[in-house]
Amino acid sequence: MGDVAMSVPVIRALVSQYPDVKITVATRGFFAPFFIGIKNVEVYEVDLKTKYKGVLGLYKLSKELKVIGFDAVADIHNVLRTKILKLFFSGKRVVQIDKGRAEKKTLVSGEKFEQLKTTHQRYADVFARLGFSIDLSSPIFSNKVELNSKLKTYISDSNLPIIGIAPFAAFKGKMYPMEQMKMVINQLSKDYNIILFGGGKTETEKLNRIEQEYSNTKSVAGKLTLNEELDIISNLDVMLSMDSGNAHIAAMLGIKVVTIWGVTHPYAGFAPFNQPKDYALFADRKQYPEIPTSIYGNKQPEGYENAAGSVSAESVVSKIKTIISNSEVV
Repeated sequence: MGDVAMSVPVIRALVSQYPDVKITVATRGFFAPFFIGIKNVEVYEVDLKTKYKGVLGLYKLSKELKVIGFDAVADIHNVLRTKILKLFFSGKRVVQIDKGRAEKKTLVSGEKFEQLKTTHQRYADVFARLGFSIDLSSPIFSNKVELNSKLKTYISDSNLPIIGIAPFAAFKGKMYPMEQMKMVINQLSKDYNIILFGGGKTETEKLNRIEQEYSNTKSVAGKLTLNEELDIISNLDVMLSMDSGNAHIAAMLGIKVVTIWGVTHPYAGFAPFNQPKDYALFADRKQYPEIPTSIYGNKQPEGYENAAGSVSAESVVSKIKTIISNSEVV
């Protein structure tokens, strides 16, 4: 999900700067709402579990895509499926993303600790090699959506700013300890609307319990469609997230995003789009010197599971309050 969300501001910039270019995005149908409203962009829904499963399924997909007609292929995923799919596009120009695996290996090994090229720029580089150089420095975002009566029920007090909080991540080493997150929610809910985001049965149950504990706090987990969640996110003043898909979804909508980083680090290139560097709060590398222990957070030494907890709840609250305060002044 995060990879797809990161592609949105790049594709939006592409069609904005090259208005005669038409893009067909081949991706899972679930992600189609990400691209709604972007001119000259269509989504070709790909079900990799049934219709386009395996090599024969990818061959079928290639035949269908050829009927649409295209001049070039931008492979911004570079995985086994796309490599196989490309074999069926003989005669077409195909450029695939350079994921910088060697550089990332050096970063994780501790040999070098420095900022690598962002994933957004790596996507843009693919299009540049196809002849479409993209400037990502002045992004354009869609306007926030007018909430319908159903979605307005998730705003406890319309006079207060709205903070989204997505406290979960794919791996424990990337997550802020829940007790500390509750401290953050307790402080922020006194002055702001809090909307909790998550997915799956376990996360939904946990967020429903938290919703009952604090004022001005609502959970949307398991209650809304992706389209509806995007509408609400477009109305946030700030999103607080781990290094996870929710950070990238909020960023693609132009929302300010505060991220908490555990065993991963934005130097790997996965910071949310167009966010100031000081919006990222890091684990203490003096206490956890092997960070980043992996690119995706799936590996960590023993004792690093709660590395994100070295970020104090007070610093998280202070950062969010400062951002909102500065926004109100502007």
